[in-house]
Amino acid sequence: MLTFLSKTFSKRTQPGQRQSITHESFVVHCYVRSDGLGGTVTTDLEYPARVAFVMLTQMMDDFTNAVGDSWKSVEIPESVAFPQMEEYLQKYQNPAEADKVTKIQKDLDETTQILHKTIDSVLERGVKLDNLVERSDDLSRQSKMFYKQAKKSNSCCVIS
Repeated sequence: MLTFLSKTFSKRTQPGQRQSITHESFVVHCYVRSDGLGGTVTTDLEYPARVAFVMLTQMMDDFTNAVGDSWKSVEIPESVAFPQMEEYLQKYQNPAEADKVTKIQKDLDETTQILHKTIDSVLERGVKLDNLVERSDDLSRQSKMFYKQAKKSNSCCVIS
């Protein structure tokens, strides 16, 4: 099924274009270079499209370096061997490790989460400090009132 989808999408993709087609629970990323060489990679829904296209571009460049233009005269595309494909598939299993931009984005997301937690805790402390200042002001007012009343009460009586 995947071979059929890959061939169909490759034929329907114009040279020089990239497209991602969602089918059921996976995505077929297709790229056909301007010279007619095309490639597809099938991923799950969560795999970043940018990383898939980076892999396809690098793989097709290495393929062209390895076999030259001999691929243009081949009638059965599957007959051309490309042993480095397994290396690419292993390397790109974890998109964050394979792609520097994705790794940086992941690190930024983690840092953003940590900063949000820190800001929330600082705001929480600020609210607690505001409550403490308010209680202190109330206590200060009450003590002044108590002092005035005590002074007033004691002014009428003299102890000798």
